[in-house]
Amino acid sequence: MAPKLPDSVEGLRAAGNQSFRNGQYAEASALYGRALRVLQARGSSDPEEESVLYSNRAACHLKDGNCSDCIKDCTSALALVPFGIKPLLRRASAYEALEKYTLAYVDYKTVLQIDENLMPALEGINRMTRALMDSLGPEWRRKLPSIPLVPVSAQKRWNSLPSENNQETAKSRYKETTTTKSRVPSAGDVERARALKEEGNELVKKGNHKKALEKYSESLSFSNLESATYSNRALCHLVLKQYKEAVKDCTEALKLDGKNVKAFYRRAQAYKALKDYKSSFADISSLLQIEPRNGPAQKLRQEINQNLH
Repeated sequence: MAPKLPDSVEGLRAAGNQSFRNGQYAEASALYGRALRVLQARGSSDPEEESVLYSNRAACHLKDGNCSDCIKDCTSALALVPFGIKPLLRRASAYEALEKYTLAYVDYKTVLQIDENLMPALEGINRMTRALMDSLGPEWRRKLPSIPLVPVSAQKRWNSLPSENNQETAKSRYKETTTTKSRVPSAGDVERARALKEEGNELVKKGNHKKALEKYSESLSFSNLESATYSNRALCHLVLKQYKEAVKDCTEALKLDGKNVKAFYRRAQAYKALKDYKSSFADISSLLQIEPRNGPAQKLRQEINQNLH
């Protein structure tokens, strides 16, 4: 017999939170929806609670790749409580996935008025700036919609408001999720990460390294435990002549798998491009201990040797 569902808003929301943590996003979405209906049936207005439920359901839609419903729910959440960090960031991510870069830029920029150091918004602005320059050219700023001015009262509210579990502020919760490397991803996150990595691999085959790099980055945002995703992204950095980033990604890959031959080879290539021949030679030597007959590695070692002498 199926367990009886809670009938209070708080109980349904807690059950939704648990399903979300378990990677059961469709189930979590249904529970948040039910909580919304119970809340609305009461007749008494609780805009904070209602806004959180819309925002939570939006997170489920985003995880499932349902960007249009994510945008709708975020917009509903923001209509109830303007300038909420979470719905703004979730809507920005959905706009970005739909390649609506101007709208994503506006939402990321709005978040930065509330907290100028928030990493997801800073990284989002950097991505959107590059994408808009590529698509609209040097005059891209003139083509942006107007960016709303966040009132000081809203900024103060976000500095003091408890987050959805009433323990941390929304800001600190976001900082925690973006800076904690050791977060254990759910089964759903791992699955999503793998799918995005495969999309990246297909784009590499087509020679679209720039887009592939974005897919690998998105994959790593869901799960950063797969060595190959880092070494694949390093390849994109190499092609795009971003050698320092390639070194970083190869180093992360080797932390996860000390015998990742591609990571050694690509880091050696990156070090060579940076004229750090000693480090390059060390990596190629490590690779050849694992695979003594690796032809490309032997050739690269000869090239590095010439630079060393």
